[in-house]
Amino acid sequence: MTGTDTIFALASGAGRAAVAVLRVSGAQSGTIVAAMAGGLPHPRRASLRRLRDPASGEVLDEALVLWFPGPASYTGEDSAELHLHGGPAVIAAVGTTLVALGARPAEPGEFTRRAFLNERMDLTAAEGIADLIAAETEAQRRQALRQAGGALARLLESWTKRLTRLLAHQEAAIEFADEDLPSDLGASAQAGAAALRTEIEVHLADAGQGERLREGVVVAILGAPNAGKSSLLNALAGREAAIVSARAGTTRDVVEVRLVLAGIPVTLADTAGLREAADEIEQEGIRRARRRAEEADLVIAVFAADIAPDAPTLAWVTPGALVLANKVDLAPAPVMIGGVAPLPVSARTGEGLEALRTRLGAEAVRLAGAGDAAVLTRPRHRAALSEAATWLAEAEAADLPELVSEALRAALRAIGRLSGRVGVEDILDVVFGEFCIGK
Repeated sequence: MTGTDTIFALASGAGRAAVAVLRVSGAQSGTIVAAMAGGLPHPRRASLRRLRDPASGEVLDEALVLWFPGPASYTGEDSAELHLHGGPAVIAAVGTTLVALGARPAEPGEFTRRAFLNERMDLTAAEGIADLIAAETEAQRRQALRQAGGALARLLESWTKRLTRLLAHQEAAIEFADEDLPSDLGASAQAGAAALRTEIEVHLADAGQGERLREGVVVAILGAPNAGKSSLLNALAGREAAIVSARAGTTRDVVEVRLVLAGIPVTLADTAGLREAADEIEQEGIRRARRRAEEADLVIAVFAADIAPDAPTLAWVTPGALVLANKVDLAPAPVMIGGVAPLPVSARTGEGLEALRTRLGAEAVRLAGAGDAAVLTRPRHRAALSEAATWLAEAEAADLPELVSEALRAALRAIGRLSGRVGVEDILDVVFGEFCIGK
């Protein structure tokens, strides 16, 4: 990809529709659109135009044309939008003409990548736009909109300004030691580094809430064979996602269902029953069940109310687990299981299921969060800030002024990589490869 090319892509959904929006961006946008539309409309004002193929004079479509001269455009370049009739033949004919006039189809994420390169947004805001496009729930939409709107970018900018000021003071203390400067400049810089490190560590200690909300909370359902795990999964999903049978060991692999609870995307994973396996296939299923539980954000330990609690499932009754007594239509729920008061449910009759959904929704909100603060939404955010915090700790502990200065400079570079202002060439393809064509 080169920024000198003029690019185009369909910004609306693929397939037949009433209207199709085709975006054009690049230095030749004005020339190309004017040739097709008989001139450019007033900036940012929709104009009904008859689009023609300049070579043949053939009318391609009657469309609304909008012109956005740079830098006041999404990409920062001269750009246009063609609101066409949404038939595939119309889109194909206009695209063919654009290619003939010197434009080329855009790559995934190329419009937003150009907006980043033209400093219309930082890298975290660009990632927020990708998340906004992919948002499935209201909570995800709100988080993505905050990030796309610059919430994280503004936080990083404030940290960058503070760190730049600390570095300037430290450099002044080194370079102008003989001048009449305050004697505590160096100590003040180290104290400032300590305060900033504390703030960054607060964001790092959020238990990955931003990532959980973006990707969804994973809940693993564990229990002995015939404890009713698959029936419970089906009842919560509202459909028969897992096979239910009276025969023990029916579930051999992990069966997953995705649903939304309290506005948070949740993946429920039904797993093989925990017991001494009868064959190697069941052994593998149990191994996968335990691994899924170890990786999950929340474990539901399911016990059958009419059977004594089994030892393999009791091992998963921890302070963070949700304990269920299923099949209360057959027997009363035990008062305690493994020192925890279980939630009584019946997957067969539906008793207690609404209370379970409410509890799961509350747990999902607790794990994923849904506040208004700027949050970290990707592993690379966490890695960059962890590096910055490490360097700030180095600055606090350094004995020599030069080492303090170098540590502060390294911390500044780490935050700069997070915002995309320094040293991000190697990750741009990864970030913008997540985007759809036309964005």
